[in-house]
Amino acid sequence: MSPPNPVPFLNPDAELMALLDRVAARDETALKVLYEHTSSKLYGLAVRVVSNREWAEDVLQEAYMTIWRAAGDYRASLSPPMAWMGLIVRSRGLDFLRRRNTQRGKLTQELDDDLADTLEGDAINPMDTAQASQQAVALHQCLSRLDNKQREVVSLAYIRDLSHGDLARQLQIPLGTVKTWIRRGLDQLRLCMARFA
Repeated sequence: MSPPNPVPFLNPDAELMALLDRVAARDETALKVLYEHTSSKLYGLAVRVVSNREWAEDVLQEAYMTIWRAAGDYRASLSPPMAWMGLIVRSRGLDFLRRRNTQRGKLTQELDDDLADTLEGDAINPMDTAQASQQAVALHQCLSRLDNKQREVVSLAYIRDLSHGDLARQLQIPLGTVKTWIRRGLDQLRLCMARFA
C-alpha cells in the first residue's frame, strides 16, 4: 500500500480545504487527490492506533469512506483539515478495536458453552460416571480460574483440536505467545487438578 508521491502542496491547509469542499460536492477525482496527499500520514496514525499494518489498511479505507460521506460537515474554523481527518482515522481505529474485542468475547463465550456441553456429557451408568463427573466439575472449576486468554487457547487447543499454528492464525497472535499461554495454562490446570485428586 504505497500511493505515488504527489507533488507537495504550497499551502497544504488551503489546498486540503479546497479538496474537502470538492469531496463534499461528490467529486471523486478530488477524493483521489486527497487520498494521494494524505494517506501516508493517516496510515501511520492508523498503525499507531491499532498496532497492526493489515488492520490499519482496513481502518484507513473506512476512514476515507467516512471522509467521503462527512466532508460537508467539515468546518475550517474548528480545526485544520489534517487534524479533522486524523480524528476520523483515530475514531475508526478505536471502533475497529472495539469490534474485534466484541468478536473475541463472543468466541470465548462459545468456547465456554462448548466446554459446558462437553462436561455435561450423556453417559448412561451413574456408577461409571460418578468419578468422571467429579473430575469434570473439578476441571470446569480449574478452567474458570485461568485468565480469559489462557482459557481460550487451552479450550481451542483441546476441545476444538486446533494446532498451535491454527490458534495463532485464528486469534491473530504470535505463535510463541500461543505456546506460552498453553504451557502456563496447562501448568496451572495440573496444579489445580492435583488438589482434587
